[in-house]
Parts: sequence; structure tokens; C-alpha cells
Amino acid sequence: MNPIKTIQARTVALPIDNIDTDQIIPARFLKTTRRAGLGQWLFSDWRYNADGTPRADFALNRPEARGAQVLVTGDNFGGGSSREHAPWALVDFGFRAVVSTSFADIFRNNALKNGLVPVTVQAQFRRRLLSRPNEPVVIDIERQTIATADGVRAPFPLDSFARYCLLNGVDELCYILKQEEEIAAYESCWGREYSMRAFH
Repeated sequence: MNPIKTIQARTVALPIDNIDTDQIIPARFLKTTRRAGLGQWLFSDWRYNADGTPRADFALNRPEARGAQVLVTGDNFGGGSSREHAPWALVDFGFRAVVSTSFADIFRNNALKNGLVPVTVQAQFRRRLLSRPNEPVVIDIERQTIATADGVRAPFPLDSFARYCLLNGVDELCYILKQEEEIAAYESCWGREYSMRAFH
């Protein structure tokens, strides 16, 4: 995972509440454990007609949405099953952040583990973004703020460990492996203490 300090990108608006993981990536595409290629099936049931042709009226299919890396959605994004394929598909499609007023906890955790930033904002700020689709924004991970092109700024919460992982480009496993020497030293010390107690 690459370090993420700031995200400067355009938005695309999908103003639908309660988008669950089966809508993000339908269950029939979960047979793979490969992340690459899942982006083509992102929001598949909404993006494509029954014959497989793209729906011209769907937000992600519009020409102006090409290259947008920040998805602005309705309330309560990512509910449903715990499938990690949902953030995989969003990242593979090209999204680096999702903005909503609330996220399902499991989706938020899965997103952070895969370098996708869930940005939780107040309803008023989200309405501002939804009313101005394709507007460039700057998401600052270190300061935990999102700012519009005209300088309106809003804070968003991010727990300290998730923030550290994003800024340093590590996931939980990489973080643990970096502590290998300290873990070995602790285990060695604990082992000696246990042996001493066993003989008393």
C-alpha cells in the first residue's frame, strides 16, 4: 500500500442513501480472490442494462465522471455483508476516497485496510458537494480535513492507528512485522520469567 498524505481529485456524485455491499459489488462476482479487474463490476446492476451495455444515465458512466477519484454518496454507505470485495472494487475502479455522512463499521475498516479513505462529514457539507459534482477537492489525511476549490473546509474523524497506516503506507500485518525485534525481545523475556516461575 502506498503512503497517502493528501488526495487532490474531482468528485462524482451518487446521491443514494443506504448503498449496501451487494449493490457495490453483487454476490455473483465474489468467486475471485483477485482484486484486479473487480472495478469493471462496480455497481454492476446500476451501471449496465440487461444486455450488458452501459446505462448512459448512470453517474459513473457519464463522460464528466471519467477520472474522478472521490465518490460522494448518500447516508449510510457500505452496509450489508462484510465482503472485502466492496472496497477492492472501488479502488480498482479508481476511487481513493468515499464521502458520506455515515459508514457501516465493517465497510469502514475494510476500506482503511485497503487504502480507501472513508470521509465522514456533516450533512450540510455533503449537500454542498452533491450540488457541485465534478468539483475538485483536497483531502488532507494528516490534518483530517476535506476542502473544496473555493476554500470551504470540513473536518472528518480518523482513528490514530488508521491515520498512521495511511500516512506510512502500511497495513496491520506490515505494522506488526515492523515490530518483529521488539516482539521477539518481549517473548524471550516472558519465556525466561515463565521458566523461573515454573521452578519455584
